[in-house]
Amino acid sequence: MKKEIHPGYQDCVVTCACGNTFTTRSTKKEIRVEICSQCHPFFTGKQKFIDSAGRVEKFKKKYGDTKDLKKARDVKSLAKTKKSSR
Repeated sequence: MKKEIHPGYQDCVVTCACGNTFTTRSTKKEIRVEICSQCHPFFTGKQKFIDSAGRVEKFKKKYGDTKDLKKARDVKSLAKTKKSSR
């Protein structure tokens, strides 16, 4: 290997969102991860609920209920048929 063209390889602290930390080696000083072996269901054998239900409520809040959309679409199509029948 050529000298002084590669980044330094140093001790690195890895921090998980669950609060677990461990030391490894990397070119970075600090790494943050969302999930690690201490909190991942594969390693712990426990299910962990991730907020996927919040996505549905967020969608409904943003776009409203589909019944309202159907009513608005029916009113528009009824108005178009009345205009074209004149």
